[in-house]
Amino acid sequence: MPEPLRCSLNVTFQFWGAPLIESLDGAVARGFRTVELLNPFDIELDDLERALDERGLTVDLFNLPMGDLDAGDRGTAGEPGRRQEFRAGVERAARVADRIGTRKVNALAGRHVEGETETAQLDCLIDQLGWAADRLADHGVQVNTEMLSPVEAPGYLLGSVDKTKAILDALGGKVGFQLDVYHLQRAQGELIRTIRELAPISRHYQIADAPDRTEPGTGEINHANVLREIAATGYEGLIGCEFMPSGRSEDAFAWMEALGVEKA
Repeated sequence: MPEPLRCSLNVTFQFWGAPLIESLDGAVARGFRTVELLNPFDIELDDLERALDERGLTVDLFNLPMGDLDAGDRGTAGEPGRRQEFRAGVERAARVADRIGTRKVNALAGRHVEGETETAQLDCLIDQLGWAADRLADHGVQVNTEMLSPVEAPGYLLGSVDKTKAILDALGGKVGFQLDVYHLQRAQGELIRTIRELAPISRHYQIADAPDRTEPGTGEINHANVLREIAATGYEGLIGCEFMPSGRSEDAFAWMEALGVEKA
């Protein structure tokens, strides 16, 4: 019998707006021992390491510094004027990964910048992602990047599967695809076909239902079929639950037992 799929919990989305320590407590209370962090740089590294150790938690994945989210930033990798900022963020991520043992990071591409051509930005993106992949490989860390739906993130550089795949092809396997089922559904649909086609380059998966980014079973995605297809690809990593609960967080995980998925 194949091993069941296992899920980590993205605590940032699950407990949106809560302090990170409080969110980690929430993950433990809901039976998770592995989490994802949108931003591990919110607190001092010593405090983060201590909090994880005290709670017996592991971080499967975190994002590289994303810039100022409130100002509209969605990463900086594809912004030529912020090359040094991005690289400094990679160095910070290397220190965090070394201390807390994380082996996967997500690098958001950034938005279109007024005055820059798309070609120049995509060339910058390829160069920066390649540099990050080489730098973090020295620390045993895999770099991934993801497509964001243009509905959610208008102006984001990688707003389609084809454009994202072209960037990853240019990087020759150095960088993996982080396939977020929610963003894929919002951007284009055709989930099963796309999961199959992108399986060779997909290094991480995240799930949430559409259209409201809530837990599976509350929207339009057939997660039973989606998860079955991910399992069929031979993927052996964790799947990140990157959703906001539709009601009480405590009630947002009943779907896991019904679909034969376990908490990691």
